[in-house]
Amino acid sequence: MRANASWDHGTVAQARAMTFYGREIKRLRKETQYWQHVMGVQPTTLRARRLAGLTVRGIKLLDVRWYRAEKRASRQAHHPPHLSAWLCIHRYEGSWSDSGGPYYGGLQMDYSFQSAYGRWLLRTKGTADHWSPLEQIWTAERAARSRGFYPWPNSARMCGLI
Repeated sequence: MRANASWDHGTVAQARAMTFYGREIKRLRKETQYWQHVMGVQPTTLRARRLAGLTVRGIKLLDVRWYRAEKRASRQAHHPPHLSAWLCIHRYEGSWSDSGGPYYGGLQMDYSFQSAYGRWLLRTKGTADHWSPLEQIWTAERAARSRGFYPWPNSARMCGLI
């Protein structure tokens, strides 16, 4: 009977570990894919999407991989390529929460600009005055990939960008 009780304790502990790591993996995956979506890069896909067939060791390894992917995505998201340029442009534009249409946010984006370069954010959070400064910067970064700093002609000129 004693051996059987020990086996039950091991099974319960294993089930708890699987539940804990399963929740943690879902949280890390969601956070990773959020930052990747904001940056406009391909989302990370790690093998073993179905957790049911994994051992505790396997699920722990998957948790470590998602943890590293989340840290990498977060670090990259918090250091946009032209951060100093965007902060300079912002200095000559509005507050990050400026809701005085037709231009919104700290980089003064109009509705069509937001729709073209930040459609997902516009759909989920509303206009740019409801976005975080980092979300506004990454939206502008996507625009700069194709248009440069020309959507901000006066501010970009004052910052020496055009």
